[in-house]
Amino acid sequence: MPELPEVETTLRGIEPHIVGKTFRQIDIRQPKLRWLITPQLTEDMVGEKVTHLSRRGKYIIVHTAKGCMLIHLGMSGSLYFVPEQTPPLFHDHVDFQITDGDKWLRYTDPRRFGAILWTTENWQDHELIAHLGPEPLSDFFSGEYLYTKAKGRKVPIKTFIMDSKVVVGAGNIYANEALFMAGISPSRMAGKISKARMIRLVECIKIVLDAAIKQGGTTLKDFVGGDGKPGYFKQELAVYGRANKPCKVCSKPLTEIRQAQRSTVYCTKCQT
Repeated sequence: MPELPEVETTLRGIEPHIVGKTFRQIDIRQPKLRWLITPQLTEDMVGEKVTHLSRRGKYIIVHTAKGCMLIHLGMSGSLYFVPEQTPPLFHDHVDFQITDGDKWLRYTDPRRFGAILWTTENWQDHELIAHLGPEPLSDFFSGEYLYTKAKGRKVPIKTFIMDSKVVVGAGNIYANEALFMAGISPSRMAGKISKARMIRLVECIKIVLDAAIKQGGTTLKDFVGGDGKPGYFKQELAVYGRANKPCKVCSKPLTEIRQAQRSTVYCTKCQT
């Protein structure tokens, strides 16, 4: 599943090629994604110039003077460029044809859990956006914030930091890695963690996400960025996907458990 670094990588890959350009045509071959792509998308966006791109959580927002297109990659979606007239494959659902270019921006999504939505209202008030917690790389996301938010919470810390209402972007891969770096057991109750350890955890979340973005995300199956290149952060993973392999710090075999139906890998010696 594309997580925040993969989405940020995608945004950075496509941004230079579509900002300032106009959509001359949008070909929707499969409108039935997680939510139906409405005809208003093509009616409003064709002929509109892209002013800028932004990201909120795992949503890429394409801004025009008339409104905004919100794109979510879901579990298997990707955006990348193909030479114009490239025949679509079965899972290639949408093509965005752009002026002043010889490539099309193509949206592919085998599982169709992604979304392409259009709004002419304030995008920050959209029902899918308004409830989101702070961005993890922002100054607002601090140890003080996380410690205060966790007071009284009887939920495992890994589940807690993966809650998008608490903070966006600390998905499963990166939550595993940040907790290992911080030396915190993923099963420890959020409300029982000291402020000092929360400060360290926030630092680690920022370090892990920043490193993943610089590496272009994590390629676990078939993720590629907007430039068509794979991510390389998988080579840096300390615990995720390494169940029963030796801990890189103490050499003890790593333990795997299930939390909220997601795989959690950690070191029972280094993480307490």
